[in-house]
Amino acid sequence: MAKRTKKVGIVGKYGTRYGASLRKTVKKMEVSQHSRYTCSFCGKEAMKRTCVGIWKCSKCNKVVAGGAYVYATTAAATTRSTIRRLRETKEI
Repeated sequence: MAKRTKKVGIVGKYGTRYGASLRKTVKKMEVSQHSRYTCSFCGKEAMKRTCVGIWKCSKCNKVVAGGAYVYATTAAATTRSTIRRLRETKEI
């Protein structure tokens, strides 16, 4: 077998092009977009990105709109927590 990369990982395909800083940034995005996430409906780790912002669970076949590179963006998480807090104060 060929020798694998030591540090670069998924961005080894770019070789020495584009500079180290840009490749590190792209690595973070590509690793997060190719990984699997936990489905919020069935609880299995089967949520996978089909295209930009579209995430599909391979177990329960639910399709969800999310972030471009991650399943749940930080803005969505803060909005969700704010809505939950407002609902709780409304009930009390």
